[in-house]
Formats: sequence, C-alpha cells, structure tokens
Amino acid sequence: MSAQNIVKPSAESLAASAGAATRKGPAPVHLWNPPFCGDLDMEIRRDGTWFYLGTPIGRPELVRLFSSILKREGDRYFLVTPVEKVGIRVEDAPFVAVDFRAEGEGRDQRLTFVTQVGEEVEAGPDHPIRVERDPATGEPSPYVLVRANLEALIDRKSFYRLVEIGVHEVHGGERWFGLWSGGVFFPVIPSAELPD
Repeated sequence: MSAQNIVKPSAESLAASAGAATRKGPAPVHLWNPPFCGDLDMEIRRDGTWFYLGTPIGRPELVRLFSSILKREGDRYFLVTPVEKVGIRVEDAPFVAVDFRAEGEGRDQRLTFVTQVGEEVEAGPDHPIRVERDPATGEPSPYVLVRANLEALIDRKSFYRLVEIGVHEVHGGERWFGLWSGGVFFPVIPSAELPD
C-alpha cells in the first residue's frame, strides 16, 4: 500500500494554485472537483472584508484572486483549485455591491452593479435582485446574484440610491414598489406597506 502525501492547505498554497489556474475573471470552479482538504481559518465579513487567521487581508489583488476561486455548495463556501478544496466562513454574502450605474428608463432600464473586488454584473433574468426583510425589525437586506449562486449584499448607500429610482408596478396581482433591470421587474416592498 502506497503512502499518500497529505498537504495541509494554506492561503499561500491556494494563492499559488489559483494564480496558475486563472487568467482574468472567475475561474471555471464548476468544472473542478478536487478532494476536500479541510477548513481554512478564513472569513468574509458582512462588509466584504476578507480575514485570514483573524487578520484582514490588506492586499486587494490577493482578495480578487481568492474571490475568483470561490464556490458555494448548499450553505457552505469553498475556495477551489484544480487540486484542492477548502472550506471558509462567510458571514452574510461573499460579495458587497459597493456601487451601481443606471442606464435607460422604465422597462428598458439596466442596473450594473460593481462589487468590492471590481466584478461587474448587470441585474436581469440571470442576475436577479432580491430583498430579505428582518422579521423583527423589518430592515431590508438587498442582494444581487453575481455568479453561480454567489450573491452580493447591496450596500446601504447604493440601496438608498436605488430607492430613488424605484417605481410602482403590479406584480403577482399586487402593487409593489421595485426596480426594473434587464427587462425584469424586481419587487422590493408591497406599495401598501410604504408610508404615505
């Protein structure tokens, strides 16, 4: 029986593997199925800051590299290369939409979001916007799908700007306040629940 060489995953080994496997943009992690190597002491906080061993990762290019090999399976998040897969913690969503631009109006409007790692996504049928409300406080948490079930939390300043361009439409037989993008209406809150 041959001995198997087991290597403990580290941020450095992942960065080296990811750098070799990616060029520009997200890696084809959906094609990779390496063995699970364990959990890494890495976390993405709600504000989009990446931490390794309890310390913020201060190099934006390293955060962009790690974000390009991020994968979600069920409720768990992993960094994946062709040869290893490690679990990481995500406090809320792995990305934060820190800005957006709106082009066009009404049904022809297009909303393009920019994440904290510089990735851009246009909201539409393949990249829906959704809003969850805290059951206790009613406070909204808006999200946009970035890629392969990885979402971005839309930051507060951007959400306030979105509210300024929102409209009322009938959706599912009920009047809603929401947003148009990519030919799709995304409901935010029932119109009846808005203050007069």
